[in-house]
Amino acid sequence: MSILNVEHLTHGFGDRMIFDDVSFRLLRGEHIGLVGANGEGKSTFMSVITNKLNPDEGKVEWAKNAKVGYLDQHAVLEKGMTIGDVLRSAFDDLFSIEERMNEICDKLGEASEQEQEELMEELGTIQDLLTVHDFYMIDSKVEEVARALGLLELGLDRDVTELSGGQRTKILLGKLLLAKPDILLLDEPTNYLDSEHIAWLQRYLLDYENAFVLISHDIPFLNSVINIIYHMDNCHLNRYVGDYNHFQEVYAMQKAQQEAAYEKQQKEIADLKDFVARNKARVATRNMAMSRQKKLDNMELISKVAEKPKPEFHFQTSRTPGRFLFETKNLVIGYNEPLSSELNIVMERKQRVVITGANGIGKSTLLKSLLGIIKPISGSVDRDPFLEIGYFEQETAPDIDTTCMEEIWKEFPNFSNYEVRSALAKCGLTSKHIESKVKVLSGGEQAKVRLCKLINRPSNILVLDEPTNHLDVDAKEELKRALLDYQGSILMVCHEKEFYEDIATDIWDASKWTTKI
Repeated sequence: MSILNVEHLTHGFGDRMIFDDVSFRLLRGEHIGLVGANGEGKSTFMSVITNKLNPDEGKVEWAKNAKVGYLDQHAVLEKGMTIGDVLRSAFDDLFSIEERMNEICDKLGEASEQEQEELMEELGTIQDLLTVHDFYMIDSKVEEVARALGLLELGLDRDVTELSGGQRTKILLGKLLLAKPDILLLDEPTNYLDSEHIAWLQRYLLDYENAFVLISHDIPFLNSVINIIYHMDNCHLNRYVGDYNHFQEVYAMQKAQQEAAYEKQQKEIADLKDFVARNKARVATRNMAMSRQKKLDNMELISKVAEKPKPEFHFQTSRTPGRFLFETKNLVIGYNEPLSSELNIVMERKQRVVITGANGIGKSTLLKSLLGIIKPISGSVDRDPFLEIGYFEQETAPDIDTTCMEEIWKEFPNFSNYEVRSALAKCGLTSKHIESKVKVLSGGEQAKVRLCKLINRPSNILVLDEPTNHLDVDAKEELKRALLDYQGSILMVCHEKEFYEDIATDIWDASKWTTKI
């Protein structure tokens, strides 16, 4: 039975087409992976089917009473909300019913005998409903999920805006699990999650009996939980049964067949045109020429396989620094309270260090403290005076209001228009992306803009905070290749072992010095 039907969906932003006559069907029990390159419209598709965006054309129909849970990569949690508030908001419909129950209780004292009977009957129905849905066990349910996701030790009264990206993702995920929807829509759920909680989510989805749609560029994770692939490519959406690896095999075969058919047709067209040109003027062969011209006119053209621009990352190295890049003395990191014990760490030239550990224990804070972006609570950091740092932040600033070109021009004011466009194009961005505002781009496209700044400025150390978040498969593979070729040192926070295990010379486990465990 179909839970969701999307028919003839067409949508675009300005002159940029995102979907063209797209159809989609979600059946009960299907575990769907929605894949495609950065900027193909995967998150936009999620926004359309959840009615956050109205399509230009087409129809979106959910099954009656379908309860949908959506984990949005761009979800915003408001200041003043606590962890407990967000988790308990999964039961807002039950709290509304409780309010009605309280209204009835207030009215009973003033109601007539007949009204009392009617109110008592409604009250009984409401109490039964609340009991069936375990309303009086909400606090214990919230505590159970918070403990499973490692949120309980943060404190349920903690303001959500004080938390890291991974902690906020876990809170939204916890709310979804408490709501127990019929359908889960998950947009990049593993971004910001540490390996322990990715494994937990993997187990949860493997046991999940209802349908879900998952967007993820973490292929091992995706392969382990899905049984259908929908591929978004060139404004179209195609369905493949099986995992991502099987999809790649079928897709490669389809591309090869289309290329062969295109080449064969092009040769046939050339032969027909040549015959027409040579024979249309001769009386004896004019009819044959006209027949071939008619065949040309009626021929259904096979389109050439459109190749997506693949990014090319080449990090430039600057002069060689001294032997010791960073050296800390009794360093304690944090904001209002300590996140670490006293740290005495040294990073030497040519080291490639990856920092691992759970969310919220100070990995990004350590990077910012070593770079001097934030002041430590106590202790000191000695930096080599010849360091030339390339720093990749985890996210683009939320208040950014510039275009891609303006962002690069701010960093490199001497670049010509052509040089700016070429630099962005090498990172896999098309001309339409290049002229767009950064804030309307997908997370992966925004990451490519930030990487563009890095590859065009020589450095002797790269400091990277979760560089793989949002990047599509091609971009991740190219980034890994570029980091392996890089001649400088690397200090990186990353949760994807498959990405960093060939790059790292040293692993720093943040859980050994954090005060948050």
